[in-house]
Amino acid sequence: MARIGIIGSEGAMGHALAHVVAASGHELAGGIDRGGDPAGLADASDVLIDFSVPQALDANLHAAIGAGIPIVIGTTGLDTSHHDAIDNAARVVAVLQTGNTSLGVTLLAHLVREAAARLGPDWDIEILEMHHRRKVDAPSGTALLLGEAAAQGRGIDLAEQSERGRDGHTGARQEGAVGFASLRGGTVAGEHSVILAGEEERLILSHSAENRSIFARGAVRAAEWMLAREPGRYTMEEVLGLQ
Repeated sequence: MARIGIIGSEGAMGHALAHVVAASGHELAGGIDRGGDPAGLADASDVLIDFSVPQALDANLHAAIGAGIPIVIGTTGLDTSHHDAIDNAARVVAVLQTGNTSLGVTLLAHLVREAAARLGPDWDIEILEMHHRRKVDAPSGTALLLGEAAAQGRGIDLAEQSERGRDGHTGARQEGAVGFASLRGGTVAGEHSVILAGEEERLILSHSAENRSIFARGAVRAAEWMLAREPGRYTMEEVLGLQ
């Protein structure tokens, strides 16, 4: 049994995590939200799960380092500076950062990487995602995760070869690019499709999230797995034994 601390406890994911922690037989060490003390929570926990906001990441990482415990980061909307901070923290404690903690999405990303590697660059890759009306970042962290998987399969740099927000007379599609399209509306928990379009055929790999509890279950499984890890940066694929 582990003591699990939740950062972002008052959000929808925080509430889902609390239910899953209780059902899994672990102990909820506590939770904090905006203005809370991450260091105090870390001292009372064996592992932290962070679903808060990018602006809180530095403080949350420092709390994990100070307590010498692992941290699972599911916060999306991170930029290069945040990833640099994660890399630095991973020299001291175990850190798992992901755009999606769903076990199904983790396997989907693996399949996307494999498909992109085996199908030639003449197969165009487009990623379509839809989320609820309150989501503030686009493309979603999951869409970017899938895009990175496709880029890794192709051996390209996603930042240099992606197309987003097409509007007006955009010209022909860039060969080898990974395209993104984002839809927002209703209460959709998460829909993602990766379309590989070739000559006269298409391969579509997709995942539908019916409830946020799937992300909570994946995050708790990741937290369990992280308990025995040495300092370093880990992935959900490693949790499933795919790497």
